[in-house]
Amino acid sequence: MTEATEMLVGASVDFLRRHSPFNRMEHEALEFLASRLALAFHPKDSTILSPEMGQVKHFYIVQRGKVQARQTGNVSVTEYSSLSMGPGECFPIGAISAQRPSTNTYTAVEDSFCFQLPAEDFVTLMQMSPVFHLFCTQYIASLLNQSRQQLQIQFSQRAAEQQTMTTPLGQLIKREPVSVTPDTITRKALQQMADDHVGCMVVVDEGRKPVGILTQSDILTRVVLPAFDLSRPISEVMSKSPHVMFSSASAYDAALEMATHGVRHLLVVDGEERLLGVVSERDLFSLQRIGLRQIRAGIESASDIEALQQASRDIRQLALNLIAQGIGAEQLTQFISALNDALTCRIIELSIDRHDLHDAEFSWLAFGSEGRHEQTLSTDQDNGLIYVLPEGVAQDAYKQKLIAFARSVNEDLAVCGFPLCKGNIMASNPELCLTLAEWKSRFGSWIREPDPKALLNASIFFDFRTLFGSDKLAEQLRSWLLSNARTNTTFLHMMAANALTVPPPLGRIRDFVTDDDPQHPGTIDLKKSGARLFVDAARILSLRTGVSSSSTVQRLRQAGQKLGWSADELSAIIDGFNFIQLLRLRSQHLDTEHDAPGDNRVNPEQLNELDRRILKEAFRQARKIQLRLKLDYQL
Repeated sequence: MTEATEMLVGASVDFLRRHSPFNRMEHEALEFLASRLALAFHPKDSTILSPEMGQVKHFYIVQRGKVQARQTGNVSVTEYSSLSMGPGECFPIGAISAQRPSTNTYTAVEDSFCFQLPAEDFVTLMQMSPVFHLFCTQYIASLLNQSRQQLQIQFSQRAAEQQTMTTPLGQLIKREPVSVTPDTITRKALQQMADDHVGCMVVVDEGRKPVGILTQSDILTRVVLPAFDLSRPISEVMSKSPHVMFSSASAYDAALEMATHGVRHLLVVDGEERLLGVVSERDLFSLQRIGLRQIRAGIESASDIEALQQASRDIRQLALNLIAQGIGAEQLTQFISALNDALTCRIIELSIDRHDLHDAEFSWLAFGSEGRHEQTLSTDQDNGLIYVLPEGVAQDAYKQKLIAFARSVNEDLAVCGFPLCKGNIMASNPELCLTLAEWKSRFGSWIREPDPKALLNASIFFDFRTLFGSDKLAEQLRSWLLSNARTNTTFLHMMAANALTVPPPLGRIRDFVTDDDPQHPGTIDLKKSGARLFVDAARILSLRTGVSSSSTVQRLRQAGQKLGWSADELSAIIDGFNFIQLLRLRSQHLDTEHDAPGDNRVNPEQLNELDRRILKEAFRQARKIQLRLKLDYQL
């Protein structure tokens, strides 16, 4: 290699090391890439690559300037089908990997330079470099992983004393498990608990598979107070079907399971479902300064709203710790929702006592983001009631009693940091405190006559789940909804058209289209112009395919599988949605309180290069799913 060639290769390496994924590429692979690159000049408005050029011969890396990618074909619509790329960005990954023509036309929108790598060298590089292979096959997932790593560094000082909630449960087991068989005499089992200083006794079958558990808190209510005969077997007093998790599950998974079900011990098993050990709340508590045990215990023991206010603040702090540990957005929003559910349920329980409604049969419904398990740290209330009218009771008087109860719950939630809904979407609104028949009638009118108001209502109220009370009432309503919406093609067509009214904020020349709102210039509303695009599409897909989940991610996964979408495509779409959710969480937790102005906004110019790149890719995924709706419903 001549001295001049070495200088050129060195300059190429220096450039590549400033951009992902090349900054993480193995040294040998990076040297190979740099030595095979050729730099080409493309004057303004010239075509670099198009479908008419046939099978792609080169992989391109933008070195300087701007390149516009534009979809071609009869289905192309300008608002949805173009984007710009800057230095360090690559194309066309999908076409060259599949050895086919490009589906896009790439044009230099200003004088630009691009590195070119021959297709055969691209294949060799894929084989040489696991980093590059992952980048090409899991493009957005790879970028998201890098972003989480950067985020951990950003938060590391604030969470310096934190260990990781991503630790596998198998690594948290501190001792051999203490267990007995179902026919063990209860007295002997209790004596063994005392001798071994353990807080629970696990009951296993002959194959060492857990079949039950007896905890210290069970002993008082099941053994001491009922004067249980200690000579009888432990199988008669144990809790059956204990909560079990595999050793590969994370501490976060265990924390979410405990928060959701209100349990304090999880049994850890191997791949054959044999007992390996027990993980307790105390084990998880040692991983975090503000822990699950504190928050859950504070919620369960709260006798007044002041105690629940502290629990609400602790939930926000715990979320910060989890962000610092690199927990993903889907898990974070589930965790926040699970703890907020527990807090809301405790508020409802306290209000039931005050209003003497212990015998009432009702379902407290969560709508919107809470109904989808997607609460961020800035959200107001969206809730309602389904109730059963007792026989021989006047409906007006009974409903007024329920409304008074609901109003006290709404007000207590507001005190705990969940603002009253400005649109009055709350259970204390008489229009949202209805019997099952009344809810069916309300939903049915929106489906039969999908005017703009009906479509808006559907986008809010069709994302529901039971938060407290009778699951049966909500599931009967859901079953009715899926049956009626799925067969009404006019309604689904109108829903799809409504979902396409907001395009992804991608510019044809600039990377992003930002708002011109004088209060928030140069920003993007990640809720209205980001997350909503995925949420609206997922709702339509779930109604069309009969998916009962209210979660956006689960709707996309299940509906996409039913519709035959590829696993890679689904993963990219879901990763795009999750990254937008993560940006919302980061902004809210660092800068705002609940429902603060601008709490869902981001200024793309203030993002680092990696996050800007991932955000652009996330909006591309939103555009892809909107294009599917456009084609499916001929819009």
